[in-house]
Amino acid sequence: MEFRKFGQKYVLRLDKGEEVVTTLKNFCRQNGIKLGSVTGIGAVNKATVGLFETATKKYHAKELTGDMEITGLVGNISQMNGEVYLHLHITLVDSSHNAVGGHLNSATISATGEFIVDAIEGEVDREFSEEIGLNLYKF
Repeated sequence: MEFRKFGQKYVLRLDKGEEVVTTLKNFCRQNGIKLGSVTGIGAVNKATVGLFETATKKYHAKELTGDMEITGLVGNISQMNGEVYLHLHITLVDSSHNAVGGHLNSATISATGEFIVDAIEGEVDREFSEEIGLNLYKF
């Protein structure tokens, strides 16, 4: 991964073989980013995406393999228990131009990934909501 900083914005390039979530989380930790947003595009050959089922309060994950384009990755950066917390969603398109998406658990770059991290001064924590079954912003 390489990056450049412009004010509170970071432009990142992830390289072949890098795992998106781990790399972004480490980047935020190393650069002291506790709050912000993330956008990105690129190419991956392996990804795990999830869908939250509100009735059961459980995520259902699906592993995808093969050449896929990231047509859109959006998410936010916050904190939970003093650690970087990423909440990312992704849309992937396969060689037949079929799209699939959901909550991003992991994705491995197959060619390159281009991401923008927009840091916000401040900090917002999260806490688990028994009612909802998710880690919600805590204000």
